[in-house]
Amino acid sequence: MVAALRHALGSAAEIHTSGYSLTPNFTYPKNGGQSVLSGYTASNTVEITTDDLANVGKVIDAATQAGANNVRGLDFLLKDEAPVRAQALREAAQKAHASAEAMAVALGLKVVRVLSAEEGEPQAIRPAMRAMAANAAPATPIESGNIQVQATVTLTVEVAP
Repeated sequence: MVAALRHALGSAAEIHTSGYSLTPNFTYPKNGGQSVLSGYTASNTVEITTDDLANVGKVIDAATQAGANNVRGLDFLLKDEAPVRAQALREAAQKAHASAEAMAVALGLKVVRVLSAEEGEPQAIRPAMRAMAANAAPATPIESGNIQVQATVTLTVEVAP
């Protein structure tokens, strides 16, 4: 399967094993006797990273045709989140300041200065798809959707009459 993935993805993609397990299988006699080891089930989880969204469906098809029987956890991420994150922080800070101004006006006060500004935990809302595929049809359609990056800013302001 890994060879089929390398062939489908080329050298630009990253393929690595992210998990491996070996589980014993037992058969249990109908009359309630001692269980007997009948074999093992091996599970090899492979994680793939690619920049080529147009070929994701073809990669899934190549994996299932090569024997993969479980496809899960498609995550679509930004390659460089820093500029989008900075923009989200700017917008969050502007909204926090506008909210502080509105509250001060409602109380008959005005914002004199910002005492502190703290960034909340980063939040990226990414579309994720969970799929189980045993015999995937060729050309599996994959749509990445939009990625939203959100920021939270908490301001502490000084107000005065």
